Amino acid sequence: MTVPTRLRWLWLTLAVVLVDRATKAWFESQTVEGWHHELIHNFVYLVYSRNPGLAFGILSDSASRGTRIVLILGSIAVIAILAWLLVTSQSGGGFAVAGLALLLGGATGNVTDRIVHGAVTDFFEVWFGTYRYPAFNVADSAIAIGAAFILLDILFGRRPETPHSRS
Repeated sequence: MTVPTRLRWLWLTLAVVLVDRATKAWFESQTVEGWHHELIHNFVYLVYSRNPGLAFGILSDSASRGTRIVLILGSIAVIAILAWLLVTSQSGGGFAVAGLALLLGGATGNVTDRIVHGAVTDFFEVWFGTYRYPAFNVADSAIAIGAAFILLDILFGRRPETPHSRS
């Protein structure tokens, strides 16, 4: 049995999970929830916050056990689909495959946090004037970059040539 060449991209997935978990573990051990530190004046901050909900704090107010279970099961389903696409899909170029690997790593990092702690640890915060972008982490960054890679592949990737039909 030959291993699909796309499996080589799992190193990127593993790297995202390991870096995400290491940075979260550092923040969890070295700071307290609510801690913040300005890195770039009025622009980038390190913070320690926990989000029991979805991205951008959606459902964070309803952090019940049922919501947590639904979010974990939904994340596991997404991870399974991403892994299947990464291994079996024949379409898309390098950007798409890298994007899938990044999405898979980010989703795995965040669901691990949700399972272990009941919430996702976030620690980066960016301000644009008076607008505060919701806190995020390495996994969230990998998800955003992965989605951008897939979009770039869809918009600008090479398409396989199809035979022209004759009339």
